[in-house]
Amino acid sequence: MEFEVIVVGGALAGLSAAMFLARRGIRVVLAERHGSTSIYPKAAGQNPRTMELMRIGGVAEQVAETVDIRGRQGDFTIKVAETVGGRTLHTFAESFEELVGATEDCTPMPWALASQDKVEPILLAQAARSGADIRFGTELTDFSQTEDHVTARLRAPATGEESTVTARYLVAADGPRSMVREKLGIPRHGLGSLAHFVGVIFEADLSAVLPPDSTGWYYLQHPEFTGTFGPTDRPDRHTFYVQYDPEQGRRPEDYTPERCTELIRLAVDAPDLRPELLDIQTWEMAALIADRWREGRVLLAGDAAKVTPPTGGMGGNTAVGDGFDVAWKLAAVLGGEAGDGLLDSYGHERGQVARLVVDESLSIYAERMAPHLADSVPRGRGTAEVLMGFRYRSGAVISEDDDPAPVEDPLRPTGRPGFRAPHVWVERDGVRLSTVELYGDAWVLIGDAGWAGAASAAARDLGVTLRAHALGRDLADPGGKVARLYGIGREGASLVRPDGVVAWRATGPARDPEAAVRAALTRVLARTPRG
Repeated sequence: MEFEVIVVGGALAGLSAAMFLARRGIRVVLAERHGSTSIYPKAAGQNPRTMELMRIGGVAEQVAETVDIRGRQGDFTIKVAETVGGRTLHTFAESFEELVGATEDCTPMPWALASQDKVEPILLAQAARSGADIRFGTELTDFSQTEDHVTARLRAPATGEESTVTARYLVAADGPRSMVREKLGIPRHGLGSLAHFVGVIFEADLSAVLPPDSTGWYYLQHPEFTGTFGPTDRPDRHTFYVQYDPEQGRRPEDYTPERCTELIRLAVDAPDLRPELLDIQTWEMAALIADRWREGRVLLAGDAAKVTPPTGGMGGNTAVGDGFDVAWKLAAVLGGEAGDGLLDSYGHERGQVARLVVDESLSIYAERMAPHLADSVPRGRGTAEVLMGFRYRSGAVISEDDDPAPVEDPLRPTGRPGFRAPHVWVERDGVRLSTVELYGDAWVLIGDAGWAGAASAAARDLGVTLRAHALGRDLADPGGKVARLYGIGREGASLVRPDGVVAWRATGPARDPEAAVRAALTRVLARTPRG
């Protein structure tokens, strides 16, 4: 077959999947119906977990250097007001320093503040450099699957040219109205639709209206409309979203350029303003999670699998996480390291993260925009816990306890299977680095020299790429922090997946360490045990 994976959708999830697949040597083609990456400065901000993945993708520095205007101030003020300059009903202050303080001791990676319209081109360029076949202006018109491959029919709307491609698997990252998900008949659960918006990007000199160096976000409760107003990475470019209710007879077609201009003038108290409208789009805010993330050789990612309110800024970050997770697992299966059953863990694990993210976002949404939902939405677990302290339960993790907690405090890591491997500063060949920097493109085992040698032998026998690091020999850990935080003591070992999640650990010595590692790898990789 010409390709091994077809990715449908060229936003954050699809581009991430294509980039990570291509960097693992997988032949991948991406089809996106739009002619270019997004021009909307939405999904701004990358949490440290996302930046850990960006490091693996080789683009962390580029993303970190792309600073959104909202990152130029220490605090980001959120106001609920009648108009931008009018009566303020409530104020929230998001302190960037507080966000950093909640995570800086559990990861070497920083927060970044790039918006989606800046991140997508970075991911696209890296995917193309790595060998991905990127086809923008190309839509999926139909697909089918058999026991051993997927066939996709593609069409270029601009020319009408049609083509057919086949691959072993298909990743559907085609958005909240996913044609792929709907054709597969996969239902979704959750609160459903919360609100409908018309979004406008416009340019105007608002220096006479906005406070100097304003980086705030406004939730507007105007007598004539409900909406939001915010900045972008360009001083004279702004976003405006106005809510409409289809049940009251409102339609997207009602929001003509003239009507949008009128509403913008009301929002910023500038009746003579002449904004230049760059784009008008409709958007639905919802909270929904797919019941299944896999159907045969098709896997869902990003908004095709879950949609969440934008409050909290987690949707775009989890889309990147979906892209990485589906990529490393597909690469393991396609490369022969894992059995096809490993792909079942994808939906189990990412569905657990989706539930945490949706609940957290709904909690923030109720607080800021929908107080009537306060008693009907789940309480959040905490931003740091959701972003960095999440727990995976699946066949790709060998759990050692029955603790039902879905998160832990990432500042007090336990090193248990299913959680992120703790961040500890160590030295390798005289160079200081974090244990987090050891993960990304291979399995890793950390333990004493006996465990390291046994793991290397087991991995060679199974044909699995694994890097073994012996404490005291390969990694200097004078304070014994790795042994303590990883919960392995002086004679145990921790087996860490390419995504930096602990898959299995031994808290002490084993009679046959090579057999123990071989059994663990065989199980978590869904390999058929030898007779």
